Amino acid sequence: MSIQESKKAWQERAEKGLAKSPERKKGFSTTSNLEMDRCFTPGFDYPGYEEQLGFPGDYPFTRGVQPTMYRGRFWTMRQYAGFGTAKESNERYKYLLSAGQTGLSVAFDLPTQMGYDSDASMSLGEVGKVGVAIDSLADMEILFDGIPLDKVSTSMTINSTAAILLAMYIAVAEKQGVPADKISGTIQNDILKEYMARGTYIYPPKESMRIITDIFAYCKDQVPKWNTISISGYHIREAGSSAVQEVAFTLADGIAYVDAAIKAGLDVDEFAPRLAFFFNAHNNLLEEVAKFRAARRMWARIMKERFKAKSPKSQMLRFHTQTAGCTLTAQQPDNNIMRVTIQALAAVLGGTQSLHTNSRDEALALPTEDSVRIALRTQQVIACESGVADSIDPLAGSFLVESLTDQIEKAAMDYIEKIDKLGGAVEAISRGFQQKEIQDSAYAYQRGIETDDLIIVGVNKFTVAEPPPTGLLKVKEEVEISQKKSLAAMKSQRDQATVQSALKSLEAAAKGTDNLMPHILTAVKAYATLGEIANVFRDVFGTHKETVVL
Repeated sequence: MSIQESKKAWQERAEKGLAKSPERKKGFSTTSNLEMDRCFTPGFDYPGYEEQLGFPGDYPFTRGVQPTMYRGRFWTMRQYAGFGTAKESNERYKYLLSAGQTGLSVAFDLPTQMGYDSDASMSLGEVGKVGVAIDSLADMEILFDGIPLDKVSTSMTINSTAAILLAMYIAVAEKQGVPADKISGTIQNDILKEYMARGTYIYPPKESMRIITDIFAYCKDQVPKWNTISISGYHIREAGSSAVQEVAFTLADGIAYVDAAIKAGLDVDEFAPRLAFFFNAHNNLLEEVAKFRAARRMWARIMKERFKAKSPKSQMLRFHTQTAGCTLTAQQPDNNIMRVTIQALAAVLGGTQSLHTNSRDEALALPTEDSVRIALRTQQVIACESGVADSIDPLAGSFLVESLTDQIEKAAMDYIEKIDKLGGAVEAISRGFQQKEIQDSAYAYQRGIETDDLIIVGVNKFTVAEPPPTGLLKVKEEVEISQKKSLAAMKSQRDQATVQSALKSLEAAAKGTDNLMPHILTAVKAYATLGEIANVFRDVFGTHKETVVL
């Protein structure tokens, strides 16, 4: 197909897309009435243009996964939130939705992430601290009370216990009268990055991968609108990786998940369209834009050439972005507003599908409502006032951005080839390869700050004497006490025989080859707790011991 034919085909698809979004169909111009074309393209004699860049919505999707991108509709503004009890978090969600947020993103406390109930000894002092405490379906019912799950999509940052939380979400939706095939959202469900960067794993890799592929298979038929995994580079970057490593290790994990699903008997084009990704956005704006564009192009080629995926939706890298928590400073915290603005702008210029903007006080505590509102308003100002969403992929053709995109792609592919030679992501993690690379990168970054080769405003330059911070949000110790009381009351009221029967059935499935999801859902509906279900798997699968990297 010639470039002229490609452009005509793109224009036809773009018209159809815009017809679905009349609020964004109008033309756009600058404040000086200079026209903003819907999509600027380089001259047709640009070397390799059609192969390397193409048009938005066309393979290899360098310029975006949709032909209209933000000319069709803005990215989903999905602020990450959750703390204390389910009731407190429910109130925060309703506040965010009333402020213009367009999707929910749930933060769970550490015990919930690690498969412990609030009354477990391991949970002492951690209940409700870094997210909301969820012990059973009863808590989940409160968390989403008054929130219509057929109209709001929900992202849940949960990994080792993702299958349990997804089952609870399905059960809550059913209680609202919403069938599973009508709900939409995402579970992170990315265990491989936990082994290399974050640490909230429970079971060994092989058994964890079984749970993940069972989720893929179950949702393919029962929950078709659900993104069954969000393959995360975010936490890899938070642990200290470079931008190149973030792309390389994330896509290598993606390759491992696709391999595992195919070996489990799934057809690539049946599950790949529901794969999603999750990236970090740092301060180097142009490198970050190039990183997102390179990742999209790389994944398209991996899926088409390596896995022979035929559906364009299988080749698309759709991703959520969160601004970088590790760049936030406790010193002069208002400076974080500017950092988050730059990072959010990079995500938008890079073509993200949804975005969370961190709050200015998160280096000190959970964010206050005022801080959360400023973070959300940052996205809204970028969307409505900056003009960067008025033309699709506005930095395409920039010599600098295209050069960085090519360089990131090459360097990241070199890493993936090394991981392939080690036997793939799972084997490389077991040898500590990715962990060592991340540690070396983190050390180099910290040394740069300590030697003033890297300037962090307010930390090692432009410092001021500051009074102790005030007005911070603190989770009260009473939360743990009340959560334990609620859990005890729920256990006393449920049908214990039904619970035990469901847990026995789950144990038999774990020892056998049945898909685990129907058994988890049965246990959840019987009000078995998250800890009780996780303990069944601990008993059958065992627990993972971390590889020590020297």
